[in-house]
Amino acid sequence: MTEVFARLFSPLTVGRTRLKNRVVLTPHAHVVSSLWGTEDDARGHIAYWRARTDAAWIDGVSAHVRNRVPPGFEPSGIGAQIPGHFRTPFFMDRVGELAETVHADGTILTVQMILQGGMPHGPSAGLSGPTTHLVSHPMTPADIGYFVEEYAFSASQAIAAGADGVELHLNHDDMLEWFISPLTNHRTDEFGGSMAGRLEFPRRIIDAIRAAIGPKPLVGIRFTLREDEPGGYQEEHGAHLVSELERLTAIDYVSVTWGSPWGNPSYIQAQQHPPAPGAVFTGALRAATRLPIVYTGRVNSPQVAERVLADGHADLVGMARAILADPELLSKAREGRANEIRPCVAGNECINRRVVENLPFSCAVNPVAAREHHPLPSPAASPRRILVVGGGPAGLEVAARAAGRGHDVELWESNPHLGGQLAVAARAPGHEDYRRYLRWHADEARRRGVRIHTERAGEPDGVLAYGADTVVIATGATPRRPTVPGFDLPGVVLSTDVLEGTATLPDGPVLVVAEDDHLPPLAVADHLANVLGHDATLVVSTSGPAPLLSRYSLGSALARLDEGGVRLLSDRAVTGVESTPEGLQVIGRHVYSGRERSLGTFAAVVLSCGAVPRTGLASALEGRHPDVHVLGDAFAPRRLVWATRQAYDLALML
Repeated sequence: MTEVFARLFSPLTVGRTRLKNRVVLTPHAHVVSSLWGTEDDARGHIAYWRARTDAAWIDGVSAHVRNRVPPGFEPSGIGAQIPGHFRTPFFMDRVGELAETVHADGTILTVQMILQGGMPHGPSAGLSGPTTHLVSHPMTPADIGYFVEEYAFSASQAIAAGADGVELHLNHDDMLEWFISPLTNHRTDEFGGSMAGRLEFPRRIIDAIRAAIGPKPLVGIRFTLREDEPGGYQEEHGAHLVSELERLTAIDYVSVTWGSPWGNPSYIQAQQHPPAPGAVFTGALRAATRLPIVYTGRVNSPQVAERVLADGHADLVGMARAILADPELLSKAREGRANEIRPCVAGNECINRRVVENLPFSCAVNPVAAREHHPLPSPAASPRRILVVGGGPAGLEVAARAAGRGHDVELWESNPHLGGQLAVAARAPGHEDYRRYLRWHADEARRRGVRIHTERAGEPDGVLAYGADTVVIATGATPRRPTVPGFDLPGVVLSTDVLEGTATLPDGPVLVVAEDDHLPPLAVADHLANVLGHDATLVVSTSGPAPLLSRYSLGSALARLDEGGVRLLSDRAVTGVESTPEGLQVIGRHVYSGRERSLGTFAAVVLSCGAVPRTGLASALEGRHPDVHVLGDAFAPRRLVWATRQAYDLALML
């Protein structure tokens, strides 16, 4: 039966602006590309939004207000700025081109105005959380007056460029959130103390903006409804803040977020959280204000969006990662093709790799994201007969993409099911979206004409006998068992066997050995503690677990481990396991001092140590077939995003 999304596609008026549907694309493209970089960067940024104008509203410009610092002072941290964006020579031209682009499809554009708290400014000389310890400069009345004027000027620039409104960033550790929160505002003058005092600074800014741009353009706030940090406000107080601001100023809407910039949950909720986890908190806000409410936070499908609206939690829904994963999400939903929507898996690769590894943006499930300004894949000039060996993410991606270009593609998978190591990972708590993604991927490959055969191994002679013009080897990897004394003892098992249920663990404490810098060791420890009920310890050789996870993902994973009683040991490399009458005694070496000591005695040891590529088929075909390609984990085991990127690029070459 075709699903109907009646509320999602109904129009709405916000302020004096008519919207064609209820979807707001909240700011995120600054992670994808930069409107403020080179000309090519700006073209990519605008092309990214051009592909997503099915939405009624693109809050598509994240712009920093010019900072006020002493000469030589260097703001540091995510979002640190001095000159800002509104005064750059090309601000008007680039925002104007973006506005013209989205207006062509009846979509509106707003500009979000940002200035990070503690960089260096804040209401008081304090901190907002336990993970960043940059004490802020307590702002003077002169500082406050400067910023009131700067916000007003910046807003006038945005409207003059062609934007339909501006949004004040009162969340995510912004300077303005620091003023309204009792956690960070300890002032006793007119800008602190009571709720009215804490709102005085943003009130003056909004009044100045209105005076500068007039009554017609939208003016809204992006607002943290609930601060999950001791001393911060909860949703009832947050609702009162919005109600009071509505009474004092002329704002048109409130865009609600939930979570912290560092903890559990992050405001960019990762895969451990269910869809729309913070929507229930908007009830207090609904009772306190008549402003239209935009809810954001893991709205990952049209079904979830429709439910948030139907339940009365919001008037509009904000989307980012879901629309990043599939820019056609809304058109597919409208046309009755919701089953064809490429699902977001909420692994936050789009954030983590940029923040931690300084790698170019990429989406784990959509390798086209950020490449919208590149030429579309053209039909193959000379269609080939292609055999793909391996039905994991890399194999499925290259098969579907190659078939979409007109090649004749067949895929062999030796297991009874598709998915490779991702299908194993999907068994861990909070990884259920991987199953949905793999189902979609298999269906998409079949929709494009790929012939898929499971339980068919890619033996060298059989591959050669098939007679393909091109062979793509995506056979994946096998779990790695390090050559450590005792790792071959009974009771030392692989994490994949634990997740698949093929390893039987005795009662008693379990040690998880991590030689993987990302999420898998945390996921298997979570599974052991919170699903199987074991007393688990996680040992890592780094100074902290999962160093490649950013603060937007790590907090939720660590919270689950703590809730399950998992003990963490850092800076320890396991050097041996010995069988004793009491169990398996594990010896560890401090990686910096070199001192060895016992880490304890355990009933079982679980190895989460990455994987090694399966190279047998590639080696056997070398020199025997003229066109063989190896990709994904079969080349070098990495993460999902590596597999899909390599597969997409290879498909363009075939």
